[in-house]
Amino acid sequence: MISFLVSIVVLVLGYVFYGKLVERIFGADTKRPTPAVANPDGVDYVELPWWKAFLIQFLNIAGLGPIFGAIMGVMFGEAAFLWIVLGTIFAGGVHDYLSGMISLRRNGASLPEIVGMELGNGVKQFMRVFSLLLMILVGAVFVSGPAGLLAGLTPKSLDMTFWAVVIFIYYVLATLLPIDKLIGKIYPVFGFALLFMAVGIFAAMLVNKAPIPEFTEGFANLHPEHLPVFPIMFVSIACGAISGFHATQSPLMARCLQNERYGRRVFYGSMVAEGIVALIWAAAASSFWGSVQGLQEFVAGLAPTENKAAVVVDVISRDWLGTFGGILALIGVIAAPITSGDTALRSARLIAADFLKLDQRTIKKRLLISIPIFVLTFVVLQINFDVLWRYFAWCNQTLAVFTLWAVTVYLAKRQKMYWVSLLPALFMTAVSVCYILIAPEGFGLSSAVSYSVGIVACLATGILFFLKRKGMAEERITE
Repeated sequence: MISFLVSIVVLVLGYVFYGKLVERIFGADTKRPTPAVANPDGVDYVELPWWKAFLIQFLNIAGLGPIFGAIMGVMFGEAAFLWIVLGTIFAGGVHDYLSGMISLRRNGASLPEIVGMELGNGVKQFMRVFSLLLMILVGAVFVSGPAGLLAGLTPKSLDMTFWAVVIFIYYVLATLLPIDKLIGKIYPVFGFALLFMAVGIFAAMLVNKAPIPEFTEGFANLHPEHLPVFPIMFVSIACGAISGFHATQSPLMARCLQNERYGRRVFYGSMVAEGIVALIWAAAASSFWGSVQGLQEFVAGLAPTENKAAVVVDVISRDWLGTFGGILALIGVIAAPITSGDTALRSARLIAADFLKLDQRTIKKRLLISIPIFVLTFVVLQINFDVLWRYFAWCNQTLAVFTLWAVTVYLAKRQKMYWVSLLPALFMTAVSVCYILIAPEGFGLSSAVSYSVGIVACLATGILFFLKRKGMAEERITE
């Protein structure tokens, strides 16, 4: 329990001190007009108070990652807690804040446009396709998960297919309507449920004196299938430490912030809040059955077709919080992915609109872009959830790699301390390359080959950056 409580305190201190350092490096300008102030359109560029922008950003990025990802990540043992803390402060928070603020400085530009401006037109074209693919994967993943949980809470006649259709209809509306008409009104309700879930589970662990693993027990790999901690755990936890998906969501709020001073609260702050949620669920899952091994034995007894993480959440919530509290907690868990799925498809619409240069003020033009996106999402939805999740997780971290390199180049061009993003960029490059080579769903190569190629990729990108850095500095770009 001591290690868990210390981890939460460190996350909060990370926001206060390291978040402030990153803010100073970027140079937030409180007198600079934001896109919502300078170019309001009543659809996507709408001024929102900072607390509402924070809540929407937090719900956008939370999804299943800090809950399901943390549960799957803690299967590796205590190392999961360490990665959630360090990853959130030094990688995820930096990634989210800088990508969000760069979007804000560029009139709410979507991620592919931001990356393209820094890494070149060829990368921009790749990122347009890659980002759209990820958004469609997210939309499909975040229909399957909550639909399965809702089916378990309701009569058998309301099965998973029924709830998948209901959620999909909601996604259509959330994608098409102005951001303040549906998302801006319903998110506070979802936010309460999600916060109740996190606080409720946290309190239950204290009351039940849950045997949460301590760092003093060591960081041995406890995974039942002996999958390597590096890189598998760093991809499994995903949103609980760093996530490329977040950078696709940040432009939504970059178009709604009233002042640049709120950037740290909204972008870095929501990442820290997500890290705390991930810590809570990693601790709950590893202690409810007495140990990580107890969790593994429970999961091993589930049917192959069951959504294992969803069952873990259901059992813990009902037992520790009772029927009513358990239902409220599950609503929070259900709300998180739904509020990421809807904005994922909304982001897909904005990404497509940016490169097609289609104004989105009229419903006709929104439909023109959205209908193909909805069709593709429905097709992808037919794939098994576990398979979807694995490919989503890798795509997610790979997107983070491109984002970190883009923000590193952005800082280097402006003679700012780029090391804050360069180090996580190098690390995540190695993680992403190693994962696709070593993972069973990837190429399934040996650890020796995978690690060697990962190290080479890390060194090569680092050397290329330093070779190009002098030219970046000579551009002397100011904003």
